[in-house]
Amino acid sequence: MKVALIGATGFVGAALLDELLSRGHEVTALARHPEKLTERDHLKAVKADVLKAQDVKAAVSGADAVVSAYNAGWTNPNIYNDFMTGSRAIVEGTKAAGVKRYLVVGGAGSLYINGQQLVDSPDFPAAIKPGATAARDMLTKLQKESSLDWTLLSPPIAMHLGDRGERTAHYRTGKDEPLMQPDGQPGTISVSDLAVALVDSLEQGTHKQARFTVAY
Repeated sequence: MKVALIGATGFVGAALLDELLSRGHEVTALARHPEKLTERDHLKAVKADVLKAQDVKAAVSGADAVVSAYNAGWTNPNIYNDFMTGSRAIVEGTKAAGVKRYLVVGGAGSLYINGQQLVDSPDFPAAIKPGATAARDMLTKLQKESSLDWTLLSPPIAMHLGDRGERTAHYRTGKDEPLMQPDGQPGTISVSDLAVALVDSLEQGTHKQARFTVAY
């Protein structure tokens, strides 16, 4: 499959890149600095600014699917606006290129507990709230999008951060509520297995026009 990947130089995107290439897909990686990507078989790195729909359109044309792990940067003081601008441009460029299948990594903040989204909870961490709010608002816009076969994957509340973690290819799936462990603690998953879950959805054609979540 020909896959256009956005965010391949980031933490989650790098795991997606490895997973896609390991399964034999032809990957075009969009990056502002494509030189940061090591040359590999079946990988083409192209220079593109994902804040510009025309750049996205040109780079993803001919792809069977677009996979996005776009992040505007957690330390970016303008993260909300940049995230929303980039997300809109990616969707617009994907549609303009005639690509139907669009898969994106979202946030855990849009998951619900007792009818309330996590990002609206009074004890939600203030440092990440702008970015989490943007990810939630991006999902809200996608849910009104009828011309794409979109899929959004929300990571579990306690996803491993800082290291890639083990790839087991085993996980549970849920929909709009976070998956919990038997002892009541939040579920977790390695970034490697998060990538497995999204690429599984791509290959199997599951979760179209829907959000899902995963955890061990």
